[in-house]
Amino acid sequence: MSEAEAAELLKAMVPLFRIRPVIEDSCRFGGSWESLHTPNGRGWAQFHLVTRGSCVVERPGLGAQRLEAGDILLLPHGDSHLVRSEVRGAAGRVSTAIRNGVRQRATADAAVDTELLCGRFLFETSDENPLIAALPDEIILRTAGEPLLERFRRLLLDIREELDAGRAGSEMVAADLARAIFVMMLRDHLTGQASEKGALSLLQDRTTARVVLAILGDLARDWTLDEMADVAIASRATLVRAFQKRASVAPMTFLSDLRLAVARKRLAGTLDPIAKIAHEVGYASESALSKAIMRKYGVRPGALREPGSQGSAVNSDTSSQYSTS
Repeated sequence: MSEAEAAELLKAMVPLFRIRPVIEDSCRFGGSWESLHTPNGRGWAQFHLVTRGSCVVERPGLGAQRLEAGDILLLPHGDSHLVRSEVRGAAGRVSTAIRNGVRQRATADAAVDTELLCGRFLFETSDENPLIAALPDEIILRTAGEPLLERFRRLLLDIREELDAGRAGSEMVAADLARAIFVMMLRDHLTGQASEKGALSLLQDRTTARVVLAILGDLARDWTLDEMADVAIASRATLVRAFQKRASVAPMTFLSDLRLAVARKRLAGTLDPIAKIAHEVGYASESALSKAIMRKYGVRPGALREPGSQGSAVNSDTSSQYSTS
């Protein structure tokens, strides 16, 4: 996506994001270790900033991702995931202490070789804002050797200091800093993904954007191509051409893939009942959703809530093609 396109999209999206930050963990690990992060419910994004060493992040149904020093991972939908050492073995004991409101976590009896700063962002308008559903499954910035890493680290520490100080306006300052971090990550993601073919790309075209936002606002609806064309204020043929140009996919195929992507996110990011999720994303029954997820991801819906259960090999590109990115 070009700088100009990214700027226009950010201009439309950013005013809708009200973000509340939570800095949770400062981690100093060594040897064999693992840290499970469970979903916090809708609206919570989770992030990990690797300041030293390397680690592996496993996400149900999507394989594993290797992170190195300088990498920043943002999971906009708060997926359940496992962060672990690269070398597998019996996980060592992790001690926890609270200092200035942040958990200080460390492995016992092992030399430290990996350090992370971890936390969450709450999108306070997530239920009313379909654009959040269009965010990618993951955003990864590779900042090794760049001043950008220090900028992010400093901003996160500034957020923590503001929240700890409790001075007048501290929460507003912290929220503005959190939004700045998020916008910086989204900006770099958009401008660094020239071949992006997901929902964010479709939002760049007025015709397809109308359809994507309408679908995200009512996934349970039994959409037809005629209804999509009516929303787009375009003919069926024009709509099909627009989807092919922006996402290389037919509108109905996009709808099917989008439903599965949103279902996966809600399974991995919330504890909502599977039957409820099936109804909300447009499946007639829990069984129908289960079969579709098995075809798409090769696992049962319940496995999408169990990071580390897949035993997947590390892969540098694990997102599905139409993972609303």
